[in-house]
Amino acid sequence: MSEVRILGIETSCDETAAAVVADGRRILSNIVASQVDLHARYGGVFPELASRAHIEAIVPVVQDAMAQAGTTWDDLSAVAVTVGPGLVGSLLVGVNVAKGLALGRGLPLIPVNHLEAHIYANWLDTGDGPRDFSFPLLVLIVSGGHTELVLMRGHGDYQYLGGTLDDAAGEAFDKVGRLLGLPYPGGPNIEKAAAAGNPARFRLPRSWLEETYDFSFSGLKTAVARLVQQQGAPSRFVSDLAAAFQEAVMDVLATKTVAAAREFGATAILLSGGVSANQVLRAAIRARATVPVYYPPPILCTDNAAMVAACGYFRYRAGVRANWDLDVDPDLRLV
Repeated sequence: MSEVRILGIETSCDETAAAVVADGRRILSNIVASQVDLHARYGGVFPELASRAHIEAIVPVVQDAMAQAGTTWDDLSAVAVTVGPGLVGSLLVGVNVAKGLALGRGLPLIPVNHLEAHIYANWLDTGDGPRDFSFPLLVLIVSGGHTELVLMRGHGDYQYLGGTLDDAAGEAFDKVGRLLGLPYPGGPNIEKAAAAGNPARFRLPRSWLEETYDFSFSGLKTAVARLVQQQGAPSRFVSDLAAAFQEAVMDVLATKTVAAAREFGATAILLSGGVSANQVLRAAIRARATVPVYYPPPILCTDNAAMVAACGYFRYRAGVRANWDLDVDPDLRLV
């Protein structure tokens, strides 16, 4: 069988990305134009600015991805694009460009769920050879907008186990980062500050939501806000509180992830999403787990198009095709 090359396009939030991936595993190119500096002044993503920036960046990003991959349009088997969840204006840029390219070049159009794409980042070959997994797999999707535990019983076959009832973990990191006076995005900056801190200095609450696999981080965020109001934010206080907050979040995530893997007989645990780049989370799950734990390198944890192309490959092989009336779904769910 000839090689299947998929062009992936990702514009769900604040990263304009395009990539070419061969056979769902081999990254031929992976171009990401970040908007972090643009949104940092607002302490979060400003939707209208995000969609405008996508419009400006998308064509050169796609051109760069094709050039870096050494791929012609005749070499492509399909175009895969994120259709949701995400910001509606941002999603529309990627979907409309993907439609135009697929229609103009006579290529199949593959719709991709952004959350599922994050999972498939674990299938990409990053230098140590492609991974082959045996199902079922326990997947933790943890990012700025999502915190979900999912049992993956096969390609395209998912069982929802639980998720956040309020803030996603990444959203909580961004909000607490602002409380502590740290730059946006909160996740990596809290992790950096926490490295010099003492997590035992502050006893922060953990919302266990017993007998469920759901999460809640709003109470923890409120506890941090009260401490900041009481004590201000001198540098040593920031490091200690960042460490205590990070440990509280990761303790709950790791404990519930490992418990779910055990209950449902998972052969391995897959971490996905931007927060899965956190070293404390990775270490906490590895320390508790009795099955192998896998996660992508940091560059593939955050939004990128290689994961979209990888996911698109498995959807392509399953016969999934979109019609030309394909629309975005900002509230799209995985299950």
